[in-house]
Amino acid sequence: MSAQVPKGYRQTEVGVIPEDWVVRSLGEIATIKDGTHQTPKYQATGVPFYSVEHVTSGDFENTKFISEQEHKFLTRSFQIEKGDILMTRIGSIGDCKLIDWDVKASFYVSLALLKIKGASEKYISQYSNSSAFKKEIELHSLQHATPKKINLGPISDVKVTLPQAEAEQLSIAEALSDTDALIDSLEQLITKKRQIKQGAMQELLTGQRRLPGFSGGWVQRKLGEICSMKSGYSITSDEIDEFSEYPCYGGNGLRGYTSTKTHCGKYALIGRQGALCGNLVLVDGDFFASEHAIVVTPSAYLDIAWFSYILERMNLNQYSESSAQPGLSVSKLLLLESILPPKDEQIEIANFLLAIEEEIQSLINRLDKIRKIKQSMMQELLTGRIRLI
Repeated sequence: MSAQVPKGYRQTEVGVIPEDWVVRSLGEIATIKDGTHQTPKYQATGVPFYSVEHVTSGDFENTKFISEQEHKFLTRSFQIEKGDILMTRIGSIGDCKLIDWDVKASFYVSLALLKIKGASEKYISQYSNSSAFKKEIELHSLQHATPKKINLGPISDVKVTLPQAEAEQLSIAEALSDTDALIDSLEQLITKKRQIKQGAMQELLTGQRRLPGFSGGWVQRKLGEICSMKSGYSITSDEIDEFSEYPCYGGNGLRGYTSTKTHCGKYALIGRQGALCGNLVLVDGDFFASEHAIVVTPSAYLDIAWFSYILERMNLNQYSESSAQPGLSVSKLLLLESILPPKDEQIEIANFLLAIEEEIQSLINRLDKIRKIKQSMMQELLTGRIRLI
């Protein structure tokens, strides 16, 4: 039995919408073109040339370039303008980018250009992020094509729902854009904090900068003089689940949980095998270390938290031995060298870097919450469940 449609709403082919909203195909509200089918002649500078990766990454600064003459030839019939939307249609399909800057560029056949004429381009840009739009794109794509593809004709048939009043379209777009701006600012802040952490690691872990109160000399030591390293223990996949008491760590971090433990305390774990060998995890408590992890046990004058930063900075993956399955040799790792400050200074350096990491993680948690709020807002606003006008 189907759910009852609320009063003031109606059922359509793409879902329940307010009675005063409409369903339109992209072909009704946009002129749709694709880019050049020929690979152009690239040059060091010139006119930017856009392709799928620029839309999916949002990076329109790092592009290839073509000559002014070729650009004029490619855009003799139409050109990208501010307010247009670029949509990916080969490989990654249905990703959209609103061109909200003054632009002079050409683009490849893997992109479709949508010149919106019967709706707010800002609303359509936001709607393109919705699950309803993604479902329509998938429905109209070539189902068995490799790579995935959607042709211009089917793009024109893709349905969107929208308020008839452009003022309501703009109100919805602005509300969602405000959330996007907050997400962008948080992403930029996280990037800045990560750069600060990398700079602090470079200075503090090499002695280029000393924390207040420390001035003593540092010494050079082989890793084998300040710690021991040993591979973990064998365990089968049948012994690992999601519900047992002890976390089980492998070469790439947490694998799951198991009913037995191999260690208790604070250790650094190094991924021993695979493409990600050299991966670092700092573990504190009871846990099981599998044979794909190297357990680092510190000496009495080594702080393991500080040492984990040293190991991270050493980029241990570069020491993997070439084979069908890349791996690290414990005996060779123990021959590597590091400079060593007094233990009390190690602890203060680790605490300083940990404080930055905690701040970064707090920002990441906030970003995740804002993204979930944005998804909820889209679900409510782009279906008319919540009306702003």
